[in-house]
Parts: sequence; C-alpha cells; structure tokens
Amino acid sequence: MKKLSILILVVSMFAIGNCASGGFGPSGAIFTSTKIGVHGTAPNGAKSGKACAQSFLGLVAVGDASVSAAATAGGISAVQSIDIEVFSLLVYAEACTVVRGN
Repeated sequence: MKKLSILILVVSMFAIGNCASGGFGPSGAIFTSTKIGVHGTAPNGAKSGKACAQSFLGLVAVGDASVSAAATAGGISAVQSIDIEVFSLLVYAEACTVVRGN
C-alpha cells in the first residue's frame, strides 16, 4: 500500500508540474527556461521591446504577447527580429515575445 501511495504521489507531481506550460519549444516537467529565434534579418535594430503572457495552473492565462504589443513597448516601427522567451516552474508559465528593430 505504501508503494502505491508513493507511485500516485510521483505521478501526480509530474501531472501537476506540466499544467503550466509556455506552449512553445521544448518544455520541462518541472522547469523550463528557453529562448527561441523565430524571425530575423541582419543587422538587428538598436531598439528592443518585450510583451508577455502568463499562465497559472494551466487554468487561467492572461496577457498580450503579440508582436504588435512588443513593438509598441519598444517604440519600434520596423521589426527586424522576433524571439520567444519561455519560462515555467511547476504551476506558473510565462511566454514573452521580444522584438528588435528601429
């Protein structure tokens, strides 16, 4: 009975741990921290802007991580590169769009 309880606990931890996921790129069951280049032209611009969206328990997600929101945040009118940054830890996840340009 004790072994069954431990097995159920371990399986539950992995199931809950993956409830909050950035949804883009590789994802760890407990922790994720990745940066992924999506689009780019050379050279990168002098300005950068960032926009993020968050998820809690995989049940509630809020935020605007659009390219438009990131460009507005950085005062950019001509986007030259787009990167995605994803962070998650157990029940919390954040996905950010980072743009660079002029």
